[in-house]
Amino acid sequence: MNPYRTHNCGALRKSDVGETVTLSGWVHRKRDHGGLLFIDLRDHYGLTQILCEPEAPFFDQVEAVRAESVIRIEGKVVARDEGQVNETLPTGEIEVRITKFEVLSAAGDLPLPVFGEPDYPEDIRMRHRYLDLRRETMHSNIMLRSRVISALRQGMEQNGFTEFQTPILTASSPEGARDFLVPSRLHPGKFFALPQAPQIFKQLIMVSGFDRYFQIAPCFRDEDARADRSAGEFYQLDVEMSFVEQQDVFDATAPVVHRAFELFAGERNVDPYEDWPHIPYADAMLKYGSDKPDLRVPLEMQVVTEHFRDCGFKIFAQIAADDQQQIRAIPAPGGGSRAFCDRMNSWAQKQGLPGMAYIMFDEGDGKGPVAKNIGPERTHAVRDQLGLKAGDAVFFVAGKPKDFEDVAGKARVVIGEELGLMDKDRFAFCWIVDFPMYEWDEDHKKVEFGHNPFSMPQGGLAALEKAKTAEEQLALKANQYDLVCNGYEFASGAIRNHKPEIMYKAFEVAGYGAEVVEEKFGGLLNAFKYGAPPHGGIAYGVDRIVMLLAEQENIREVTMFPLTQGAEDLLLGAPAEVSPEQLKEVHIKLSKPITEKAAPPPIDVQE
Repeated sequence: MNPYRTHNCGALRKSDVGETVTLSGWVHRKRDHGGLLFIDLRDHYGLTQILCEPEAPFFDQVEAVRAESVIRIEGKVVARDEGQVNETLPTGEIEVRITKFEVLSAAGDLPLPVFGEPDYPEDIRMRHRYLDLRRETMHSNIMLRSRVISALRQGMEQNGFTEFQTPILTASSPEGARDFLVPSRLHPGKFFALPQAPQIFKQLIMVSGFDRYFQIAPCFRDEDARADRSAGEFYQLDVEMSFVEQQDVFDATAPVVHRAFELFAGERNVDPYEDWPHIPYADAMLKYGSDKPDLRVPLEMQVVTEHFRDCGFKIFAQIAADDQQQIRAIPAPGGGSRAFCDRMNSWAQKQGLPGMAYIMFDEGDGKGPVAKNIGPERTHAVRDQLGLKAGDAVFFVAGKPKDFEDVAGKARVVIGEELGLMDKDRFAFCWIVDFPMYEWDEDHKKVEFGHNPFSMPQGGLAALEKAKTAEEQLALKANQYDLVCNGYEFASGAIRNHKPEIMYKAFEVAGYGAEVVEEKFGGLLNAFKYGAPPHGGIAYGVDRIVMLLAEQENIREVTMFPLTQGAEDLLLGAPAEVSPEQLKEVHIKLSKPITEKAAPPPIDVQE
């Protein structure tokens, strides 16, 4: 018989009344009710209320025990009085009257309270993460993460995929972020890199003759943390398939992810995966100002430049006359009030804009400076194009699209939220497709890869050879795609380039010679020379999936031991200095950044 417990703290029910039980757990909360001491005893499985009567020989010990101490009790299960039943707890119909009591581990003063879960600074939470994880919300989030990963793994296996593990120590690869480097002891001056993703390995698995690969893979990127991105490491559902096109990847993986959302979405609605729209990248930027559109907001921007050509609104007339610039309209159904327009103006100014021009529509010709300057005919044309009516409004953004699209996309969401148009009880998905193969690197004044350099360009080698000018090269599309949910990109993939001649040409367009391709990607390139199947894949961000399901806004809330915003592990003290002996073993000599020395104090000439 286990000496610590006959039941866990979430197991007892009314049917157990009369039994003598042993429970162990943490003191979650302690209350004194007229001499009777009540303790909510907590373990991994739940809470059980226990009570100690004043005549008990160990009453003083129970009275003195502190919150979060670990105790063991023996006692009799009794039914709670009818008015004392706690219907929010599975164990709420019973309590345990203590007959034996023992403190297994006493807790000192807590740097972080567990009961009540008040907000606490990040440094305290991360330094005492073991306490933070005892909180109900955090504990629930981590258990949700485990169940989501289990559901994803089961779904992939049921769909005919096989899990393989890829190396953690590998070669540096240009994935778009900084590598974490690991010095080699046996090869002085050389370094391994932690994988930013298993990209090359999963392609080699396909070349090796395996067909459907997946892995719940750790990935490492030395990049700054954001609310939706971990500093240092993250996990992804990594997938690769042979003899497939884009739609095959969608059909094989979307049902797995959809099922995981359905299992853990609670009362929220999950869009059927058959209905997830395919939105070209250019359309996403045009209509939503983002390649991560939040489709819970049913608003789409439209180009209205033509309505402002040669108009009386001088600023917009000048923009309309420039082919490199645009005027776009964001509809605001129900937003035709001065108060709302003023709020949006203030919001725009906080984003660094001088404001946002607008028109408010009534039964007449429209209100506001824009309507007054462009006249009734143009005002009506804008209203008709957007399908607006009395009581609605429209906001305008103008200039070079790349300069205003980000703010315009945010404004679309803010307008939708402010006007109550966002369906917050919905998981709205969409595929973003037809990404540009290349983008313009303004710093180096050259064409550069826009996304994954291993993607197959649409049109293959012929399209690459036909594109002679930078303008034509920037117009090339790639067989790349993202999956977006509620404004978060949480999956990205591509049909791969599996032919050496296309790989050489694709890198040549970006300014990399054959020698660079052979040096950096010789292993993959050589493999392609011995028969490579057409293949493609995708990677789903596990952390972001769980963050969405847990209704959290920060990815650290669904990660057991994350780094801080400043990329530190305050719990174990990493990163940390190492001894000279350790550095010598891996042939490293430090060259720390020079910091300015503090100026010496001034000399007191009075002395």
